[in-house]
Formats: sequence, C-alpha cells, structure tokens
Amino acid sequence: MSTYYLAIDIGASGGRHILGSLLDGRLELEEIHRFPNGMAERDGEYVWDVDELFRQIKAGMKKCRESGKIPVSVSVDTWGVDFILLDRDGQRIGNAVAYRDGRTKGMDSEVYRIIGEEELYARTGIQKQIFNTVYQLMALKKRHGEQLERAEKLLMIPDYFHYLLSGRAVTEYTNATTGQLVSPDTKTWDFDLIRRLEYPERIFQKLVPPGTVLGELRKEVQEEVGFACAVVAAATHDTGSAVAAVPADSDTPLYISSGTWSLMGTELKEADCSCRSREHNLTNEGGYGYRFRYLKNIMGLWMIQSVKKEIGGDLSYGEICGLAEKCTISSIVDCNDDRFLAPRNMTEEVQAACRESGLQVPEGIGEVACVIYNSLAKCYAETIREIETITGQLYDKIHIVGGGSNADYLNRLTARETGIPVYAGPAEATAIGNLIVQMISRGDLSDLKEARDCVRRSFDIVTYV
Repeated sequence: MSTYYLAIDIGASGGRHILGSLLDGRLELEEIHRFPNGMAERDGEYVWDVDELFRQIKAGMKKCRESGKIPVSVSVDTWGVDFILLDRDGQRIGNAVAYRDGRTKGMDSEVYRIIGEEELYARTGIQKQIFNTVYQLMALKKRHGEQLERAEKLLMIPDYFHYLLSGRAVTEYTNATTGQLVSPDTKTWDFDLIRRLEYPERIFQKLVPPGTVLGELRKEVQEEVGFACAVVAAATHDTGSAVAAVPADSDTPLYISSGTWSLMGTELKEADCSCRSREHNLTNEGGYGYRFRYLKNIMGLWMIQSVKKEIGGDLSYGEICGLAEKCTISSIVDCNDDRFLAPRNMTEEVQAACRESGLQVPEGIGEVACVIYNSLAKCYAETIREIETITGQLYDKIHIVGGGSNADYLNRLTARETGIPVYAGPAEATAIGNLIVQMISRGDLSDLKEARDCVRRSFDIVTYV
C-alpha cells in the first residue's frame, strides 16, 4: 500500500493540492484539488484573502479523504516576505497585506535613517526589494503602530496556515530569510537589527529548519477533514522548495525557478554578503540544509500573465508564445525596473518603456509578448555573467524548473542568448520540493542528493541547445 504525502502549493494566482508517493524508486504525483488566488483591494490596501485560502486548504484535504488516499503528512508553501500578526488570543490583527501594495513606498529611506543600505546587506545578505518584510514592518510602525503594539506573534503566510492546522506557532527558516531580518551567520533572527529598528522582539517566533515536524492536525481540523496526519514545515518558501527539486548532478547547479517571478542563481555553502554582491543586487536566501540560494529576483512571467489578462482574450500561453515567435520586433526593456512591479496596465507600461527609449513600440499581444520574452532571455544571460564573475565558476548548463519550464519559446531564446544548454523541467518543482523534504523528514529518502536523483529519474527533462 502506498504512503502518501500532501503538498499544498499556493502561489499569487492560485493553489493546488498535490499527493506524492514513491513507486519503484520513482516519485508519482496526483493533483487532488486546485483553487484560485489573487490580491483584492480592502480598506485601501491590496490584501490576500487568507480565510478563503484556509477554507480551500481544508477543502482539498477533504478530497484526499474522499479518494481514500490519506497522507501521512502535509506541508504548505507560499511566496515570501508577507506575514500575519496575531494578538495574545491568537486572533489576526489587520489585513494580510500583499507585497505589491504601495504601503512600502519611501520606507527604504526610513529604514536607512537607522541602518544604512550597505550595512543592512552585510548583515543579512538579502537583495533589496521594496516589499521585503523589513520595509513592510516599517510601514506598519509609521502608519499603524497600534497594530504592532497589540501583536504577540508574527508569522509568515505558510507559518500562519501551519499554525491553524497544528496549533504550533513557529517560523520556517527559508521563508523567514526573504524578509531581510535573518542573520546568514547564526541562521536565526538578527535581534540587534530588530532592536535598532524598534520592532517588538516578542513577535518573532522560533526559527525552525525545513523538514521540522510541527505535530498532528488539531482535533477540530481532524474532525472537519476526516483524518489525522503530521504537519511538517517543509521548505515553505516556494522557491526554496523549487530549488530543492532541481534535478542536478552538481552541488552548485545553475537554475531558474520560472513562474510569476524568475529566480535565477546557484547554491552556496556560505553566504556572499560582500559589497560587490550587493552592487549586483544578488541575494542569499536560505535553502534546504542551510545552503544558500544565491540568486537574483527577475520580474518573470508576471509580465506575460498581466498582458494576457489585459489584451490576450481567450488565448492560451502556448498560443501567445506562437504569436510572439512570429514577430520580428527587436525592442528590449529592463525586466528588473520597478515600473513593472505593479503597473495599472502592464501592456501600456511596456509600450511606454519602449517609447521612452526611442525603440519600436510593440502593438498587439504578439509583439508585446515578443518584447517581454526576449527581454527576459537577455536578462538571464546578463545574470549568468554576473554570477560567474562573482563566484569564479563557469556553468555549462541551466536547469529551468517550475511552470515557466513549459515556455518552449522562452527556453529556446534562453539557450540562444546564454550559449549553453537549457534543461527544462519538472514543471511541478515547487510541489515536488515540498514533497521530497517531507519524505526526507520521514526517512523515505535519505538526503537531498538521493532526492534529486529520484527527481531526475521520475520526470521528463527537455533539452534545448
């Protein structure tokens, strides 16, 4: 009889429940439930509907019971930086504000009045992103200080769901590091930094490594979903899980976790918090086994997703790729420009960027997509050169994992621009990484090397040269 594990992978646009099991040394996946997600405007803020997300978490778990496939453990992964505040009674304070909300505008300057940008990077190794937790907390302190005064706990989004499932309030390491408040040396909160910023120390919960068993489902949850199982904090940052699932045969693979964001980098055993690393805007996010995900956040397929909603009509992503491939427009935009983070209209923003640079302005979904795809590929090539310069290592292949690994046109452009082979797949890397960490935790896989070997055996990898 198969042993099942449940990964609940929630992204900015949707979530899914994936059951995983091992059969003859190969990982088998089954999607049990899928549901939508997205930011909504409430009280003048862009927020996540975490109540609805938790209802969907339980709805998918009920489907496991209905199918007769009861998991031995469950883990939730999501994006990083966003958090929930709880009062002394465990009740949520305020909204679950989304990272694309404008509340952090100008908060970098407020933080730098206390600690300079250079010192902040040297202490945390984390790339400056205006939505990092360190800036979100400054926005709360300045605008809603009463919320921080009432708060007893801060939990990252997946930690909050694990708290609702298990009753245990801890913070998983890989997700915590994204917020720019964790020391890469001690692998725990930088409380000296927190005190200097005058954030309440009491709200920061114990950090635990990925693979930590948090306990059993709370009795109320057991009764509602119809079974009992362990709750595990896998690598709860989605990129942390995706990188764990990179089917590499090297300790220092070059990868792109391709989805809403493109996270491009390698793995390091020690963080690089040097000035040169900061100047290249590279980040040292925590990974499984206390490896560091040394990478750059690139705007990614968020741009294509936005354009599809605006002018793509009923076209599929594959059809959009097909139209883009037929275009000859050579205009390029800077994918890392903050103007593309949350524009009111992505299509118009891309057009404006081209116009301001004196380049041909794209018209229609095909040309706009062509500009975005070509811009991403060139950005990937530039990032590889930066990483090679800093690490002193040359890379002979790129692993692309995540939903973007299915973007055939972009994969071919990436191979062309970088001049090295691209190995695309698996597309479900985040859920797979979540699952294999649970399996390592229980002993069904011995370590990360065996897990990655298993991934390589289990899924088709497409090569582009």
